[in-house]
Amino acid sequence: MKNIDAIADKVVDRIKEKTDQTFEAEASGRHIHLSEGDLKALCGEDAELIPVKYLSQPGQFASQIRLTVVGPKGHLNNVVVLGPTRKESQVEISLTDSNVLGIKTPVRLSGDIEGTPGVMIMNGSKSVTLDKGLIVAKRHIHVKTSDAQRLGVDDKEIVKVKVMGQRPLIFDDCVVRINDNFATYMHIDYDEANACGFSKGTQAYIVRG
Repeated sequence: MKNIDAIADKVVDRIKEKTDQTFEAEASGRHIHLSEGDLKALCGEDAELIPVKYLSQPGQFASQIRLTVVGPKGHLNNVVVLGPTRKESQVEISLTDSNVLGIKTPVRLSGDIEGTPGVMIMNGSKSVTLDKGLIVAKRHIHVKTSDAQRLGVDDKEIVKVKVMGQRPLIFDDCVVRINDNFATYMHIDYDEANACGFSKGTQAYIVRG
């Protein structure tokens, strides 16, 4: 009976994967967003962020710049700077990274940095110390406005999402973010990606009830 139930569950999962309710999940590694002022302080007055790889979200890219993030217990080398520049600098890491740095880091949506801890960013002998901006990114789904009805979601809605990796896993407390300029992708960090056996192209769907 257990074998029959297991087979039935796999069939249901495969059917769901083929419906128009699915979307791709992406694993987002540690990265830095810099303000224009901090970019110049770290990389020189003429420094610019040059796209090396464009990301799934329109207009977003990985730049040529890699920096070091320094905490009281350890550091993270070769952290990519994403572009374009932002109004305020921000560093996004995983909870594992947080332990390496020795800084208790809150889980926040990108851009929600009030009351968050600061951290030092270094580029050789140059450094900038942020007074806020270190976060663990809250898992979320970017939803293009035209896909919102298809998925049956509202902006800022909290949903459960099943990610169909090698070790399928349901993630709770996932925030929906809807915007005309988004492409529809779920973003998880590498701690979460490892937990569900993520690989590129992994599909996900919202679990109701």
